[in-house]
Amino acid sequence: MLDLRLTRAARPAVQLRRLLVAAASAGTGFLLLSCLGYALKRPEAAGSGALRLAWCVVPVAATVYLALAVARTDPGTRPRPGLSAIGLGPARLMAVSALVTALSTALGSLVALSLFLHLRGDLTGLPFDGAAASFLAAGKSLPLAATLTLLAVVPVVATVAVALALRPRDPRPVVRPQRRYLPFVRQAGGPATGDPATGGRTAEVEAAGEGVTSAGEGAPAARGAVIDPRFTPPSPADKADDDKGPGDTPSGLPWAVALLAAGLTAQAYAGRTPPTPAFTFTTVPIGAGLFLLGWLLTAVGLVLAAPGLTHLCGRLLQCARPGALRLLAGRGLMAEATRIGRPLGILCAVTAAGYAVTTLYDAPGRPFGPLSALGALVVAGCALATLLTVAVETRQGRAETTDALLRLGAPATVLRGAAALRAFALLAFFTPLTLAIAALAAFPLTR
Repeated sequence: MLDLRLTRAARPAVQLRRLLVAAASAGTGFLLLSCLGYALKRPEAAGSGALRLAWCVVPVAATVYLALAVARTDPGTRPRPGLSAIGLGPARLMAVSALVTALSTALGSLVALSLFLHLRGDLTGLPFDGAAASFLAAGKSLPLAATLTLLAVVPVVATVAVALALRPRDPRPVVRPQRRYLPFVRQAGGPATGDPATGGRTAEVEAAGEGVTSAGEGAPAARGAVIDPRFTPPSPADKADDDKGPGDTPSGLPWAVALLAAGLTAQAYAGRTPPTPAFTFTTVPIGAGLFLLGWLLTAVGLVLAAPGLTHLCGRLLQCARPGALRLLAGRGLMAEATRIGRPLGILCAVTAAGYAVTTLYDAPGRPFGPLSALGALVVAGCALATLLTVAVETRQGRAETTDALLRLGAPATVLRGAAALRAFALLAFFTPLTLAIAALAAFPLTR
């Protein structure tokens, strides 16, 4: 009952994000059911039906990523002091988040099923003069097992993803054994082993160092005492990407640039011999495999490069003797580079792919059908909604810093100006980059 109250008592903005997840789940579920209808209508075209079903992996992944972002920003399922005393510990809150995600996606699947049956004419007759009967297998009975399996894909995958991402973790840092490549090894609580002429001196120096460290915390440590590694701060290598500070550069930028260059090169090489027949969503010829590989490498490289490029934007904002506004905006971008960069890279990859698909279908005899438009709308909408949701999560994460600045006397206009400057810097940096990559990716298709 308390879980239900936490879910119902959420703010309207939280409920709106949950409705977005339900809408994305409804669109994806309708696409999956449309693949089933196509297979029932044309049982002889098994390869084309399997290809349509394979393309549905993209909207399914976009919907699951949006559900995960919405679950992370839900304030009702965030651990707070005092909740463990009434039975709402981290594991229970994780279960609540997974339950809310399952309900939202299941609601979307039910809406998709209702719309699919309505367009087939199973409820109140064929609407729109039977325009949708050609690809929804109107008049043929739906197999119950296949229908339920397709409708359960998004709820099951989204719920499992949320449960794995929000599972309780041990707050203590992982202690990694240190390897010593010296001719002596100091035993815990005992004398050093190795060269008698230098081993004793080394043990004394290490024990003195430990004593000084402990003395700085309050009480001197005894000689040869060993500090519990659980209470030592984690090293920079042990930090997660989301916990890195402004001075920590996100890793993986060189590999991302290499993947991006490899993808563009593969597409340019594949454009030398255009595939026959023409490449579409429903017909992928043998020669189009290199095109798909190039698109995949380009998208992955752009997503991996976005955090590093966002960190670079923060550094560029602080160049040439910055003031308080540029310094605050730049440090904020550097600190949030990994959290914002990933969904921003996904949005840029979706935009570039959309430009390439528009170029592909900008020819006579290649109509952009309603199902293709629905799939593009679901993927683009999920990418944009995920970026906005992560921006809300970032704002919630720096709420304490904002309150501290306001208590110190910082004007609210400065904070709003820093947020606007961050958004403008990202827009000015990533817009031409995305357009350039999209033009290069679509160039082989125009030859």
